[in-house]
Amino acid sequence: MTGAAPWGPVPPMHAFEIRRLGAADGPAYRALRLEALERHPESFGTAFEDVAGHGPDWFGQRLEQGITLGAFRDGALAGAVTLVLNEGAKLRHKGDVVAVYLRPAARGLGLGAALLNRLVDEARPRVEALRLTVEAGNGAALRLYERLGFRAYGRERRALKIGGRYHDEVLMELVLADDSTRPHHALESTHSHH
Repeated sequence: MTGAAPWGPVPPMHAFEIRRLGAADGPAYRALRLEALERHPESFGTAFEDVAGHGPDWFGQRLEQGITLGAFRDGALAGAVTLVLNEGAKLRHKGDVVAVYLRPAARGLGLGAALLNRLVDEARPRVEALRLTVEAGNGAALRLYERLGFRAYGRERRALKIGGRYHDEVLMELVLADDSTRPHHALESTHSHH
């Protein structure tokens, strides 16, 4: 991508580093991921208890198998995001953005936008669109994704059930390839519902 980011200023690059995570990052990623799952269970389909028993090597192996970007601030892992690529012939045109998390001290600095911008750069040569889900009550995340160009296309009611309480998720998409040649059907909504 060239030019200014449409979602506003990005902090100076000397303030943080964004890079792809690998096996050696397993211990730091494990700590970050478990923190995310424990503090914000409504934001993730994975439950803390499903992965807490796995050690750093297991997390490191998973990092080697996928595309996970980490944001480092003062040398410490402050946030991460994962791109999941679909293997099936009918699905490989789209990727899924999952496991997005920033530590509280790293929020509000533009780091989330920078991390997602870098993920979009990684995804652009591989897929035509990115999709994600966000817990319907997470206004800050919804606003960030909308600033980045993601648009809501649906809502899954009762997507997660945690401790007897249901949580809805907003389904969002960012189109990376021009789809202007695609016929638009009358049933498609052009309105976002929040």
